[in-house]
Amino acid sequence: MDTYDIICFGAGPTGLATAIEARRAGMRSLVIDKGTLCNSIFNYPVNMVFFTTPELLEIGDLPLVCAAEKPTRVEALKYYRKCVEHFALELRLFELIEGLEGSDGNFTVSTVAQDGSKQKYHGKKIAVATGYYDLPNMLGVPGEDLPNVSHYYTEPHPYWRQDVVVVGGKNSAAEAALDLYRNGARVTMVHRDAELGSTIKYWVRPDIENRIKAKQITGLFNTRVKEFTDEYVVIENESGEMRLPAKQSFALTGYHPDYTFIKSLGVKLDEKTLKPELNPETLESNVPGIFLAGVVIGGRHTSEIFIENGRFHGKLIIDSLTSRAQAAR
Repeated sequence: MDTYDIICFGAGPTGLATAIEARRAGMRSLVIDKGTLCNSIFNYPVNMVFFTTPELLEIGDLPLVCAAEKPTRVEALKYYRKCVEHFALELRLFELIEGLEGSDGNFTVSTVAQDGSKQKYHGKKIAVATGYYDLPNMLGVPGEDLPNVSHYYTEPHPYWRQDVVVVGGKNSAAEAALDLYRNGARVTMVHRDAELGSTIKYWVRPDIENRIKAKQITGLFNTRVKEFTDEYVVIENESGEMRLPAKQSFALTGYHPDYTFIKSLGVKLDEKTLKPELNPETLESNVPGIFLAGVVIGGRHTSEIFIENGRFHGKLIIDSLTSRAQAAR
């Protein structure tokens, strides 16, 4: 069986950037993902426009061309497909990683595909860039797994003239509430804190605050969700318990890396921050040969790392590997 110089876990921008840097350095790389290419971006709201400019999403020095000042979700997905094609990257999509065995220089990755078939891949090094969007922060209340409760927002059309509850108080929740309101939904925003999050985009904040002030969107603060049902959401605040009618609820309370998976690889996590133990100069973890890239480095602080800075982690990893190779000659 062939041996890859590096196997990247995760086919998002960071994983792809790592594979590209490896290819540029003359290494053979493989990228494995349990979902589709750039699975997180694929699951973003359908009409989403990125906050950042196109050059800050670029990998492999390939230009991202977009129609307006900032790229859309559709334009970004097209761009990353083209990056894979341009560099002829080897990908294994829709394969779940079941296990990792071996040690530095001789790892074996076991996967299972959606049809149940199993595969094994050999790699000298491993780069973990699995992101965090697959795992929402659960509220832990009854009914959270009902069909009319989602931790992802897609589009507003089905909720025209319907009652919708949006749980959360940061960017995702604010933008979803505004989009739903502007497309005819009756929106109630529920947030456990006394005010909206401090990191809300500067142009979104006055919009959502003014909509709430004008009672075009109902804002309930210092309020927690107790239960979801097929027809309503049970909430509680200083006024007591009440039921909010809800055709659909969006619990947009954030996401987190797969800490269980990371620890299963032998990587140590800080007890408080859940940041992994690693060398900041090479991004190699406490396990020799296993490197970390992208948002998984941030632990609980997922807002510290975005595509804009995570895309450079691959170069850091590959540069450290090429430097070692040259020193060993």
